[in-house]
Amino acid sequence: MDAAQISNVAGSALIAATAAVAATVYHVKARWWRSAWGWNVMCFTVAVGLLGLYTVVVTLVWPSGPVTSVLRVARAVLLVALAGLMVQRTRLVIAAQRKDPGPPPG
Repeated sequence: MDAAQISNVAGSALIAATAAVAATVYHVKARWWRSAWGWNVMCFTVAVGLLGLYTVVVTLVWPSGPVTSVLRVARAVLLVALAGLMVQRTRLVIAAQRKDPGPPPG
């Protein structure tokens, strides 16, 4: 592997590890399953972590063969899921901005 591949695998491993820690802490410390925002944050975090893990696995474990083909399909599914989560997040932000805050203080 050259320096570019090593840095790509290292960065991908870092994002996979930090996403796993973030998802674990969020699961233990917050009741994320009770809100649309919580679901979005958790699913997005896990999906990004899985993309990082994909890069590590495809580069170091299965660089070719039928398993790699399956992993590429899984990566495509993850990318579609991330796009859907971004659409959901946009809708959540718009809905949050539309809520009437009530009369101004004073």
